[in-house]
Amino acid sequence: MVGIGNFQSYERKTMSKFGHCQKGVPKFSAKEYADKQSDYCLLIPIINEGKRIHRELWRAKRSGVNQLVDIIICDGGSTDKSTAEQVMKTLGVNTLLVKDDVGKQGAQLRMGIFFALQRGYQGVVTIDGNNKDSIEDVPHFVEKLKAGYDFVQGSRYIKGGSAVNTPWLRHLSVKFIHAPVISLTAKKHYTDTTNAFRAYSRNYLEHPKVQPLRDIFQTYELLAYLSTRADQLGMKTLEIPVTRAYPKNEKTPTKISPWKGNSTLLRILLCNLFGKYRP
Repeated sequence: MVGIGNFQSYERKTMSKFGHCQKGVPKFSAKEYADKQSDYCLLIPIINEGKRIHRELWRAKRSGVNQLVDIIICDGGSTDKSTAEQVMKTLGVNTLLVKDDVGKQGAQLRMGIFFALQRGYQGVVTIDGNNKDSIEDVPHFVEKLKAGYDFVQGSRYIKGGSAVNTPWLRHLSVKFIHAPVISLTAKKHYTDTTNAFRAYSRNYLEHPKVQPLRDIFQTYELLAYLSTRADQLGMKTLEIPVTRAYPKNEKTPTKISPWKGNSTLLRILLCNLFGKYRP
């Protein structure tokens, strides 16, 4: 395994312990605040989330999440000083990854997945870093991974879930566009498919017909692709209830713009439907 302490950089030519060149891994730096403590990790992609990520991490620490999983921040290049080392250590972060390459959420997740596989985790949970999601529910995702599930999708729309202050445009687009197209692609009914609170098994991420570490996944393509590929391959999947709460009387914390962002998501959905992202 390539050394990852002291902010050493992974280059595209990095040789993984799987014995082949990881061309689909963005260049990034890694700072380990602690050794691997768990069989599972929580990947949190962020960029300039400020106090939102601090509040989310505090909730995780208060509920013991950082004792159950290793929390790994996948930073896209924040400039707001929210990832200061002492703050990260105090809030229970195990490792900080900082992307030094092109790409957005998809690239951040690829560096996180690469790091997680290199470190030997048996599964990963992912969640947004803007404090909208019930991070206290991470143990339920880990339970399902341990039970043999390969893909676990969090949903605010099933029994036991809760949707709080969801913007009407987001609610309608998920209900009548995003979820139906993802369900059609996966050939299984899903209800909350834009929700990044989910989990993947190592078996799923390493499957030769999945291959998530590819440069085609730059923005939201990987989220859509991994929502459907497990069912296409006959793997074990399910939805579990979570809470997603948007702040009241505040600007909606999202990186997706109402029109351009949603049109990009629609294009990605159609590309995924017609198999563009399959290896």
